[in-house]
Amino acid sequence: MAVAAALSFGLGTAVPASAATQQDLNATIKAGLEKPVADDVILGGSSTWKTPTGSGRPEDDFWKAFGNGLRAPDVAPPGANDWNCTPSDGQEPVVLVHGTWENAYDNWAYLAPNLKRAGMCVYALNYGILGLAQGGGLGSVLPGAYGTGDIAQSATQLAAFVDRVRSSTGASKVNIVGHSQGGLMARQYLKFDGGADKVDQLVTLGATNHGTTLLGIGALGRTINNAGIDVLGPVALGVGVSGIQQVYDSQFLKKLNAGGDTVPGVKYTIIASRYDEVTTPYQSTFLQGPDVRNITLQDGCGIDTSDHLAMSYSKRAVSIVLNTFGAKIATTPGGPAVPVPVVCGPNAWLIG
Repeated sequence: MAVAAALSFGLGTAVPASAATQQDLNATIKAGLEKPVADDVILGGSSTWKTPTGSGRPEDDFWKAFGNGLRAPDVAPPGANDWNCTPSDGQEPVVLVHGTWENAYDNWAYLAPNLKRAGMCVYALNYGILGLAQGGGLGSVLPGAYGTGDIAQSATQLAAFVDRVRSSTGASKVNIVGHSQGGLMARQYLKFDGGADKVDQLVTLGATNHGTTLLGIGALGRTINNAGIDVLGPVALGVGVSGIQQVYDSQFLKKLNAGGDTVPGVKYTIIASRYDEVTTPYQSTFLQGPDVRNITLQDGCGIDTSDHLAMSYSKRAVSIVLNTFGAKIATTPGGPAVPVPVVCGPNAWLIG
């Protein structure tokens, strides 16, 4: 849900999101229901997608990148979308997938240049572009507020983009990094659009893999909707089609997660933050499967208080991505290259 929900909470004191209260509220209300009677609301309109061009300035703070992105929403993050890039031996191209109400630049202005400096070919798209009248939600009136269209349709856009990357680089497989909806949508691609044979690793940051309660609001809305009172339909006008699909227990999520969280042959690294105020409870991002690593940023690094939006600007999160993809650095001039270590550093909640 990314910017859509984070902005609604405003600034405040960094406190880890509580899971028990949200779960208890939802369970209590659901206990009085007999059966679900309402389905997801999908408003009319087909989304489009774009390949960002040029090169935006590198940033180490989300809000700076967000401001830049408002002025130039379709610029590529620095280091991304070099269609003459040739992957180094043993490295797959990396495809970056932004979240809801975000774009390739503002989501990846920090990670993309770090991947490029590590010698990787990096690519990013702008997907799920849907106007307000077509169901993109109020945020879609902002320049570069993308990722608002139907997630299943967005997954087909990712499929086309990955095929272009593979054709350009000659690589048989890519690695994907997805933030928020970007991680969830990538899983849709893996399961239903042929991605399982074209992706080696998926890394997600705060992905809404099992939906979000939005600190209880989403769960309450879904519960009332299932009782036959359409409250999520009006909400869809505000948050957009993809926002409603990410609410806990949606029909989209039920279909995606039926039969298991993962697909064979793909390795998963799932990164969470205890301070995530959008994917709530934060543990709902974690997956179950034989090739899954579930990581909480604060385990071993309490000074990283990254919230949902700041995660892709966390030095720790970026180092985990680099380490996962086998990036190496020389610790001394002319010395042997060693794997990039996982580092610990401060990253402020909602400030970045």
